[in-house]
Amino acid sequence: MGLSELIGVALIVFIAIPAPLFIILHFITKWKQGREISGGDERMLEDLWQLAQRMEERLETLERILDRESPDWRGKP
Repeated sequence: MGLSELIGVALIVFIAIPAPLFIILHFITKWKQGREISGGDERMLEDLWQLAQRMEERLETLERILDRESPDWRGKP
């Protein structure tokens, strides 16, 4: 068996066993990372939550003002 045949056999064995295993483990790792939320995403969600809370408070304030100044505003089209 010559050197080129030995290299060919080693290449075939590598392609048949470790390469598919590496690919499968790589995609499992990527899939698990995709399910987790990053620190930046978590901060962005917290900021959005706070903005939504402030907007809700503003809307409630506007509704109270409108209720006081024009009680029938809700029934108008």
